This record gives sequence, C-alpha cells and structure tokens, in this order.
Amino acid sequence: MTKEALRFQSTEDGHLTDEMKVAYERDGYIVLENFVDPDICDSVRDHADKLVEEFDPSGVSTIFSTNERSHAKDDYFKSSGDKVRFFFEAEAFDENGELKQEKSKSINKMGHAMHDLDPVFKEFAYTDKLKKLAGSLDWKQPQLLQSMYIFKQPKIGGEVNMHQDSTFLYTDPESVVGFWFALEDATLENGCLWGIPKRHKEPLKDKFEYDADGNLVLNTVNPCEWKMEDAVPLEVKKGTVILLHGHLPHYSAPNRSTKSRHAFTLHAIDAACDYPDHNWLKRGANLPLVNWLDA
Repeated sequence: MTKEALRFQSTEDGHLTDEMKVAYERDGYIVLENFVDPDICDSVRDHADKLVEEFDPSGVSTIFSTNERSHAKDDYFKSSGDKVRFFFEAEAFDENGELKQEKSKSINKMGHAMHDLDPVFKEFAYTDKLKKLAGSLDWKQPQLLQSMYIFKQPKIGGEVNMHQDSTFLYTDPESVVGFWFALEDATLENGCLWGIPKRHKEPLKDKFEYDADGNLVLNTVNPCEWKMEDAVPLEVKKGTVILLHGHLPHYSAPNRSTKSRHAFTLHAIDAACDYPDHNWLKRGANLPLVNWLDA
C-alpha cells in the first residue's frame, strides 16, 4: 500500500503553526492545502500561456533535462538567472530538430527571474500571506533567488530525477527552501512530486557548480543511496503549496497522461549565508536581491 503524505490546511494569514513546524522539521517537507485561491491559479496559468504564445523560438532550442543536462553547456541557460527564458521538453523535437507539435505543448519550463521581472509573477511571489509563511521559517534575511514555471506537458512531460535543491543553489551554511505551488491538480497520473521523508537530515549528495575551467559539472561530494520505495507521493489539489527543505530528496515521474500538470516554484536563500561564486545561477548588478519580507 502506498504511503500518504501528511497534509495541513493553510492558516488564513499563511503562518506555520507549531504543529506544522514540527512536521516540517521532522519530514523535510510540508503540504499546505488551499494556500492559493483557485481563481488566482487559473489567472497565473493563463498568463504563462500568454507568455509562451508571445515567445519567438527562432534560434532557441535549449532542452531542459535533469537526466542528460545538455542545458548545462548552453549559454542561454547559464545566463538565465536574471532573465525570463524558455526551455523545451526533451521529446519536443523530431530527428530533424523540428518541433513535433505546437509550441504551446513543447515548453518544459520558464525560468529563472519571473518573480522580479514579470508583474503577474511578482504579485504572486510577494503577497503578505506568502511573506508570513516565509517569516515562519528560521531565516535572518530571506531572499527570493529563483523562480520556475513548470508545464509538465501532456504525454511528453519530462522526468525530474531524484535530487536535492541545495545541489543547485548552495549556500554556506545551507539555507535554500523550495516553495512548490500546484496550479493544477498534481496526481500519480500526471507526474506529481515524490519525496523521501526524513532524509533531509543527511549530508548533501551532489553539487552542480562551475569547475576551474568554467564548465558546469555535477560533483558528488557525499555518495549515498536513495531507495525509490522509500518515497511518498505528494498528490495535491490546485492551490496547494509544498515546502521542500534543501536537502530533501525528491523527484517526479514523466507525464504520459493527456493532462498537463502546471506548477510554479520559488527558491529562497538566507542572505546571512555565503552564496559561493561557483554556483551556476548568477544575478547581475542590474537585478540585485532584496529582503523578501521587506519587498
């Protein structure tokens, strides 16, 4: 029998209760239902579709895949930390490099600074309710570093393999927390998240970083084994937010269904911690980070 994740109803103002904090610290994640109004989810989804419609893919063919990581060699990806960029599904192209279906059904994700550059996503990311939630965590100076809009397209939605978010957004000491918002129902059928409870208390396995030659590489720093059978499915309804500790191993399977699984994610770090230069994500001086709670 498949284990079920513990879930809570969001508080009205967004703060975490003591019981919620205990669950998050114990399991490495927490599921908060009814955090975002369904109408807002629909509005954000419509806006994302509009941005894709306006996107001109001429000369852009960067595929985002956590298995192949071909995007790690692409300057379009490397320089996206302070921009809004579009990345394709691995199965979007045919053998001749042409899209197999319409553009709107071929995009894997948008990233990585919509929360500061796009007015709709900025409004979503800086609500009082979300700030109240962030303020419940053990941060001194929380900053929103990254945003991603994940489409998880019908039939070709790519797998996201087991990973820890701190692998990609490393601070010393480590501080990253992920906020994963379901803009549509996320189910076993369309590729919901899975997480391994309590494994966030173990060391970071890998670091995705620049090497001495300026290449992005995945370095294993603490070899360990994650058993898929230990993972718990995080099936959630539209409007749910899932908090993910930076060390929590989590993944999502491919989407082979006829339904999409749109989600919006934010990753925050603590400015009181060091953000090393070897991290892949860079923010230029034209887009400085600000204190999330004061913005």
